Amino acid sequence: MDDISIFPHKESEPTDEDLKLALGESYDIWTRLNDFVLERYPKGILNWNYPGKKWGWNYRIKDKKRAIIYFLPRESYFKVGLVFGQKAFDMIMDSDISEEIKNELQQATKYAEGRGIRIDVKNDKIIPDIMKLVEIKLLN
Repeated sequence: MDDISIFPHKESEPTDEDLKLALGESYDIWTRLNDFVLERYPKGILNWNYPGKKWGWNYRIKDKKRAIIYFLPRESYFKVGLVFGQKAFDMIMDSDISEEIKNELQQATKYAEGRGIRIDVKNDKIIPDIMKLVEIKLLN
């Protein structure tokens, strides 16, 4: 299965209605996470982004310099993407976040901007860990 947005066409930026239809039950989780990030960082800049045909449309919340979180829509679910610098990475390793996420982060390639991970969100079980990751991201 290709890991591409369900919104592949550059000329059609997704609408909220498109998102509801595509995500189904996951739409409520998407909005809950979106609202959580904005509660923690009310100055967040929201936008749909089209990095190219290979990836399709994604949604992100950013500050002036960096993305805080990426939302990557898929059929009936979505992924979140986060990038962490060394200080945030160390905080995550010392936290009670799931070992699965810690292992994925440890194995992620380290780039100048940090280590990035993508997490499948198919139900709300992973949400507490994602919320902790966002809080750590906002501290660093």
